[in-house]
Amino acid sequence: MDAGFGELDATRGALWTGLGALAFVILLPTRICAGPGQLRVRGLLVERSVRTDSLVSVRWSDGVNQRMILRDTEGSQVEIDPTVLVRNPAMWRRLDTDTRTSIRRGTLLCGATSLRRLAKRIDREAAHTVFKVSGLQ
Repeated sequence: MDAGFGELDATRGALWTGLGALAFVILLPTRICAGPGQLRVRGLLVERSVRTDSLVSVRWSDGVNQRMILRDTEGSQVEIDPTVLVRNPAMWRRLDTDTRTSIRRGTLLCGATSLRRLAKRIDREAAHTVFKVSGLQ
């Protein structure tokens, strides 16, 4: 805009560049990858992973931006948005299978109830989508 009006100088150019970089950092989504026994979350500068087949706890961080915090036996932890799992059933199935392994092994000490609640939410969303696509709703 400044260039169109002929008012672009070095200071304004630097400010616009900084504003663009800030918007990029804020809007860049985290990438979440799930594989057998592992969940990786990659942000702008850091990548964290957790062993999902040896989880110790699953906690919820309530508030405006709800987050699910997973911690494994090695002390690693990741935070993810639960809506990612709601929107990606394949990732949820992978995580669900691995958390069941954690429960069988006896490592998951806290959070099984939260996972069941999330499973119900995901099942409800899937049923809603099926009804909507089939025209029954």
